[in-house]
Amino acid sequence: MNNAGHVLAAGAALVTAGIFSGAAAKAEPVDIELVLAVDVSLSMSPAELEIQRHGYAAALTHDSVLRAIADGAHGRIAVSYVEWAGTTTQHVVVPWTLIAGREDAERVAAQLSRNPPNSARRTSISAALEFGGDLFAESGFEGMKRVIDISGDGPNNQGAPVTEVRDRLVRQGITINGLPLMTNGGFDSGYDVANLDRYYADCVIGGPGAFMIPVNDWTQFPEAVRRKLVLELAAGPPPTDQMHPPVILAQAMSASDCLAGEKMWRNRYWMMDAQ
Repeated sequence: MNNAGHVLAAGAALVTAGIFSGAAAKAEPVDIELVLAVDVSLSMSPAELEIQRHGYAAALTHDSVLRAIADGAHGRIAVSYVEWAGTTTQHVVVPWTLIAGREDAERVAAQLSRNPPNSARRTSISAALEFGGDLFAESGFEGMKRVIDISGDGPNNQGAPVTEVRDRLVRQGITINGLPLMTNGGFDSGYDVANLDRYYADCVIGGPGAFMIPVNDWTQFPEAVRRKLVLELAAGPPPTDQMHPPVILAQAMSASDCLAGEKMWRNRYWMMDAQ
């Protein structure tokens, strides 16, 4: 290669390096990148959908959560709020937003109150997790932790097996925490499983320090969300105490049938076809 070629090659390398270093420089450091993935399947009543929105809005602006944010190494977090149902239903209600104080949190709360939530058919926890995992690539932030915080009132019944997606995300360094809703106050879908908390512990949550907080009554929901956020922002593993709602860690061995939802959906339609 002649001298001119060397100069051109060196110049191209510098430009390429500048592009990548510039892209890396744009990633703002935060204590946590947090995807809040919230179930809006048809088994949830309109009132319950509103309870969820209001619960997260109240939690993000609560003094205990704001203190936990301020106490972090960077004193700021990045949050995205997603509503999900079946494999093709994932709606970003709040795109990636920095929260470094009350004013930021109140802006997020206002976004959650702007438009009413819409429900949709089926329950694909696996698709919601995949969607949440993809969101990290476009966050524009660099978190010390990356967490998907998923709530739902039933098992996965559409899409890929939830354990496959969970394990793939965990290998990428993403932690999945859960909020199983065992409230039985919405529309009876016929696809519920007994002990949804055990299903979440065995089949859904995973990664370093993963935990879930079961909600047995909608009156527990605001406190459960607040407590979950504070624990996610804290350093170290969450305590497993006797407070309510309780904290349950991910299980090393599964005692639940992680395909229970898919089997119920398949068996119900087989019975209908046979009639």
